[in-house]
Parts: sequence; structure tokens; C-alpha cells
Amino acid sequence: MPAAATSATDDSRTTTTGARAGDSDATNHSSATGGFRRVWRALKQLFYEMTGAAFAILALVWLNTAFRAWTRDTAHWLLAVVLAVAAIFVFFAVSSFRRAKKI
Repeated sequence: MPAAATSATDDSRTTTTGARAGDSDATNHSSATGGFRRVWRALKQLFYEMTGAAFAILALVWLNTAFRAWTRDTAHWLLAVVLAVAAIFVFFAVSSFRRAKKI
């Protein structure tokens, strides 16, 4: 019998207000959460793009160093190390931009 009493009480709350008592709070909360999620998504995307740009600039600096080392006839192993570091920075830049696009 108590189950019937609670369902009748729930039905009366639904018919009087048109919605349940806690529904309006839940809708406002979900829209606030949705707005925060959009801002958080934009901030994450901006972070990945800025990180990718920083890695791209560092890759260009290392490629410039490699070019200068190549024109000044330095040791081949030093040129290989500089190119390897530049390639790593290019990889990080590309992966960061791809992750920003995926978000």
C-alpha cells in the first residue's frame, strides 16, 4: 500500500506543475554544464594549437641550425643529431595539431 500512496503523490506533483519538482533545476544545471563543456573544449583546442605552434617554431629553429651547420662544414654526426631533434619537434607539432582538430 505505501507504493500506491507514493505513486499518487508523484502523479499529483507532475500534473500540478507540468513537470517534476526537481526537473527545472536539472535542466538549468545541464545547460550550465553544457556551456562549461563548450568553453573547456575551446580551451583544450587552443592549448593544443598553441603547443603545436610552439613545437613548429622550435622545429624551424633547429632546421635553421642544421642548415647553418651544413653550410659551415661541421661534423656529419652533429648535423644528424640536429636534424633528428628537428624531426622530433615536427612530429610533436603535427601530432598536437591533429589532436586539436580531433577535439
